[in-house]
Amino acid sequence: MENQGPDYVKIFSDIVSKKFPEKISRCKYLLEKKKLSSLEVITLNHILFHDGETNNEHKSYDDESIAKILEYQRKNNMTNTAIASVFKLSRNTLAAWKKK
Repeated sequence: MENQGPDYVKIFSDIVSKKFPEKISRCKYLLEKKKLSSLEVITLNHILFHDGETNNEHKSYDDESIAKILEYQRKNNMTNTAIASVFKLSRNTLAAWKKK
């Protein structure tokens, strides 16, 4: 049996409907999915709680999200500095991911 983990769609749907109804239109495209990746959870979290503010202290990425970020970098011929700026990551984090 596979570990299901939290139902982020349900959690964020409840948060948006109860606390942030004015942000429904900004979150709708993500909340219509069946399952959210860690990048999408971080995006929703940023939309709801951190408009204009960035805090990378508690970010966590799964293997699928890391692969998507590195693929985005390859497709767009971006340096570690450029991709770190886009995703608000450390250049050292990217370098460590590439070594894996």
